[in-house]
Amino acid sequence: MRRVRHPEARLARLGLACRWIALAVLLAARAAGAEPAVSAVGAIGITVSDADRAAAFLRDVLEFEAVSDVEASGAAVERLTGVPDAALRVVTLRLGRERLELLEFRAPPGRPFPADSRSNDRWFQHVAIVVSDMAQAYAKLRAHDVAHASPAPQRLPDWNPNAGGIEAFYFRDPDGHFLELISFPPGRGDPRWQDGNGNLFLGIDHTALVVADTEASLRFYRDVLGLREAGASENWGEEQERLNSLPGARLRITTLRAAAGPGVELLEYLAPRSGRPRPADARVNDLLHFETALVTREVAALGERLAAARVELPDDALGFREGFLVADPDGHVLRVQGGER
Repeated sequence: MRRVRHPEARLARLGLACRWIALAVLLAARAAGAEPAVSAVGAIGITVSDADRAAAFLRDVLEFEAVSDVEASGAAVERLTGVPDAALRVVTLRLGRERLELLEFRAPPGRPFPADSRSNDRWFQHVAIVVSDMAQAYAKLRAHDVAHASPAPQRLPDWNPNAGGIEAFYFRDPDGHFLELISFPPGRGDPRWQDGNGNLFLGIDHTALVVADTEASLRFYRDVLGLREAGASENWGEEQERLNSLPGARLRITTLRAAAGPGVELLEYLAPRSGRPRPADARVNDLLHFETALVTREVAALGERLAAARVELPDDALGFREGFLVADPDGHVLRVQGGER
């Protein structure tokens, strides 16, 4: 694992205000039919209170491997986050082909993960980690006393033509972020998930995020960014309610993918529709922050389309040389970038 200090990493400033949401939806409608712009979904970032603790959790419990450890501070990071005097550490870990980035703000710390979060709140986002054997993986989590978000693993019923036989379990990391274990039966999911090659934890299948309106989100992710629809289902019933720990849960689920990388799964709660919007004053150093990287050769064109300022980086210490941050219609954060390490 390499450790790099990069004091003047230049990053795009994040815009989370409502004007971004309105602009994104408007431009998405105008951009329908455009050529796909995003070539891959890259790393998924999560703001944590203690990167060492979070990395140990991912390594010891979920079998991630360390990749890099980078620190950045100064005016550029302040422009990125909108947080004065920000000092950022990014620890990257890998599982299979996919990567997570742990974003620790050494200064100033943000707010903790909302204690009363529910799975239908629109700041909800999770990472789905594929396992070859759900019973063994769940036993390992139990042995490490991992916090449950579901009472136990759930097998989705066979009557569901698009999700039947999938096993899933929600749990929480040391900061309270939601994570998921998922196991695919033969014939479902990416074919590479069918051969664990002796490994228990295999990789990241997708990141899932709650949206208010699937059609509005599709105009953004599909029509502007060029992700393709890869699957859809409507899930409900006792198993889904237990998985989400939410009575009456009924979800419209739409999966989008680029040519490479994990999927982006849109979760629209048809019921209950009581989910709360992302706090308007949420910032990058708050622990509810997730950040999904999208790789493209068209950073400048997408920046113009989304009215976001493209930033050129002096080197690739943070994994890319140019990019910007932008919010989707519900405030979920995306990092559009020109390349990865």
